[in-house]
Amino acid sequence: REFNLKYKFPNSVLTEAEKISVKIPQSEINNRIDFRNKNVFTIDPEDAKDFDDALSIEQLENGNLSIGIHIADVEHYVKKDSALDFEAQLRGNSVYFVGKVVPMLPEKLSNQICSLVPNEDRLTYSVIVEMTIRGRIVDYIISKTIINSKRRFTYDEAQDVIETGKGDLAKDILQLNKIAQIFRKKRMSEGSFDFISPEVKFKLDENGVPVSILIKQTKQSNMLIEEFMLLANKIVAKHIAVPKTGAVKPFVYRVHDLPDQEKIVEFSRFVKTLGYTFDPNASSKSIGFQNLLNQIKGKEEEALINELAIRSMAKAVYSPKNIGHYGLGFKYYSHFTSPIRRYSDLVTHRLLNNYKNAKSGEIYSLADLDKICDNISASERNAVEAERFSIKQKQIEYLRNHQGNEFSAIISGITNFGIFVKITDILAEGLIRLRD
Repeated sequence: REFNLKYKFPNSVLTEAEKISVKIPQSEINNRIDFRNKNVFTIDPEDAKDFDDALSIEQLENGNLSIGIHIADVEHYVKKDSALDFEAQLRGNSVYFVGKVVPMLPEKLSNQICSLVPNEDRLTYSVIVEMTIRGRIVDYIISKTIINSKRRFTYDEAQDVIETGKGDLAKDILQLNKIAQIFRKKRMSEGSFDFISPEVKFKLDENGVPVSILIKQTKQSNMLIEEFMLLANKIVAKHIAVPKTGAVKPFVYRVHDLPDQEKIVEFSRFVKTLGYTFDPNASSKSIGFQNLLNQIKGKEEEALINELAIRSMAKAVYSPKNIGHYGLGFKYYSHFTSPIRRYSDLVTHRLLNNYKNAKSGEIYSLADLDKICDNISASERNAVEAERFSIKQKQIEYLRNHQGNEFSAIISGITNFGIFVKITDILAEGLIRLRD
């Protein structure tokens, strides 16, 4: 209620969702590239309910690799201007609380029909990339497909395969991981930077009370998925922004502006007090950030510097005007890979499909997209605030049961009325008043 989140679906929306059939007609299958007999699989967090994305890889006769990034085809089911669409646009995105989710779409869609669960036929929208084994992109197609996922991996299971070289689909996972590492290295060398905002993971008992809090570890399996999602988002954005023929058409980009000079100067002053150097006037600030992040890796002040670096940045937003993505170092970037939980991706799918089929007239004007982008940027900010608040509540609930215990902490801020401290192990933050 505090964040005005709609957590109940109107009856009209639920009725519309109920009417959607799980059965896929043969006529629809005939219009798609069939991946059902290929090794397609998902890698997600252990507690994930909605699976948006799946991967596949195979070797072509010419020795190149064909990598499929398969995304749930929500657009096929949620038609523009329907009750479902209107509700999804209002919500803008799903909101993930500790142990709960307020979904953008009713569960029949988000957890069932659209979710890429194992051993079920599912409709997908795919970016299929041909590349050399060294990761040089030769060609790609963006096409409607149908898949049947052979395996649902958790991040930990996929990590086991990467570390031991054994297990289900080991050859595929190891090959994808190799390519992902090449992409990541290239991305970093071209000015992308990797802020790791440490996140916490809660273990809850049956009443939802936190019994333990751990800091999430980012492993190679997480990075593997991230690199291929970034690749798909980048290809889709460039596909529209730099068309092979014709004029540039209206589209939804994920953009990130240059940082504010004043904030950067302030940030460089602060890191200097901790004994690090950062030149606020360097022509390539992104390389400077990258060097700094490498210096602080594993140090106690890493989380703090990371957080302040993020605060000195502009916020990433949605916009029909493409100004590129500073943090990623990409000229073209969009959101395409999570249409179950983000309205931006659903609109991206619609636009792509509309342009591909060159149907009469454009389905969204530039003014429409402007309005949609403002709305989803705002609902995203609101969701982030709500999610943070939910984490704070659970941290406090946990600490309430640990009064009298001692914790290691670092000072994260100073004001005239006291000091802010952050507990190192569970990232809870609070104020110690001057008078105490």
